[in-house]
Amino acid sequence: ARKLADKIDTFQTKPEAWYDDVLIAEMIELAKTTGDVTRQPIDLARPVYEQGNFWTAQFGGMYIFRDMALPAAITVRPRTDVGPMPVETFDLGMRNGIASFLEVNDLVEPVIKARGVDGASILRQKMDFILVDAAAALGVGIDGFDARSLHRLAQRLGARLPEEFAKLGELVRWALNGGRWPRIASDNPAYFYTLRARADHPDRDLINQLLSELTPLDVRQLFITHKPAFYAAYRSWPDAKKEFVAEFLHRDYAANKAGARDALFGGAEPEVKPAVNPGMNRDGRAGKSRPERDIVDLVGPWGSVLRR
Repeated sequence: ARKLADKIDTFQTKPEAWYDDVLIAEMIELAKTTGDVTRQPIDLARPVYEQGNFWTAQFGGMYIFRDMALPAAITVRPRTDVGPMPVETFDLGMRNGIASFLEVNDLVEPVIKARGVDGASILRQKMDFILVDAAAALGVGIDGFDARSLHRLAQRLGARLPEEFAKLGELVRWALNGGRWPRIASDNPAYFYTLRARADHPDRDLINQLLSELTPLDVRQLFITHKPAFYAAYRSWPDAKKEFVAEFLHRDYAANKAGARDALFGGAEPEVKPAVNPGMNRDGRAGKSRPERDIVDLVGPWGSVLRR
């Protein structure tokens, strides 16, 4: 409609426009679609949307968190490759810094403490993913993918299993049997496997996507939240791991996608983020101090986050 209106204006103002057959033909073709815009003018506004927190594939992959109490950018490539940024910048290797960012902005919660979730079961499944990856990388035969076969496989690998497997196992045993609380520091390879985005956070999906890049052995979360990274990784996997992942996703995820997502990440819709105005803080709270939180919330369930 705008194009036709512009051409009508040209036709009415340009000298000799009556003899411009090309212009007249273009107007006729446009009018077939738009109708008579001189009698029924339609001029839809061009909407502008602002996305404060987002992921972009540019620069090798980057997460931008602007609408935060403490904003930051997190890059997949080394930070030195990206250059200076107007906000605090981390790359995926800066685990302590990312953990601090997630904690200070109250973006994540421990899977084991999430409401309405069988946290121990979710962590056990993550252990299965880690187990199969280790076996495939070591060239150890995998007899089957049922619970009993995987248990025997774990016994065969023993001390060759990675640290993530052992630490998650400690946490599962604590959840089932109680006892001494396992301490998992933010520089431990298992740390981010124990977390998920807060279920009520408006950027829940974005945060879980970031966590999937920090926990690449959790193939289910990688598949659900970050398809490009999943397929890029899939191409390099040994056949045994490909077979396991394909069977698992078909059996445990494809059969009930919505239910699986609810169980993993929370079923409630994220709350609508309030608009920021001069009378409010950037986090949407009108000048109120943050409510007091117990010591577990303040330092995280595994102990304090290590500072850089």
